[in-house]
Amino acid sequence: MDQRTPADLLPATTECMSEWNADNCPVRDVMSHIAGKWSTLILLALSERPYRFGELRRLVPDISQRMLTQTLRDLQRDGYVARVVFPTKPPSVEYSMTPLGRSLFAPLSRVMRWATENHEAVRAARLAFDQTELAG
Repeated sequence: MDQRTPADLLPATTECMSEWNADNCPVRDVMSHIAGKWSTLILLALSERPYRFGELRRLVPDISQRMLTQTLRDLQRDGYVARVVFPTKPPSVEYSMTPLGRSLFAPLSRVMRWATENHEAVRAARLAFDQTELAG
C-alpha cells in the first residue's frame, strides 16, 4: 500500500494545476472519470456482483438508459468494468468489475464512507453559507 502523505503528493498536485499540464495530470484524468454522479453509483453496485444492464437500470432508477449506456462504456474504456456478451437469443450482456476496478473500490469506498459520515456537516455548511450570502 502507498505510504505517502498528502505533503508528499503536493508537488505532483501543484504541477497538475498548471494549465499547460492539464492533459497529463493523472489525478485530473482519473478523477474526472470516476467522480461523476453515475460512475460512483454503478461501481458501488458492481462491487457486490456482476449485473445485467436491466438490473443496473432498476438499481439506479433515476438514470436514463442513454446515460447508463454511456457511463458503462466509459468505465469499460478505462478498464474498471468488463462487458461480457452471452450467445443467447436475444443476446444477454453482463457487466462486472475488473481487477483494476476492484483495486479502485477500496479508496473509493473510503470516500463514500466519509461522505456518509460528514453529509450533515456539509449540508449545514452549505446552509450557513447560503444564509450569509442572502443576508449580505
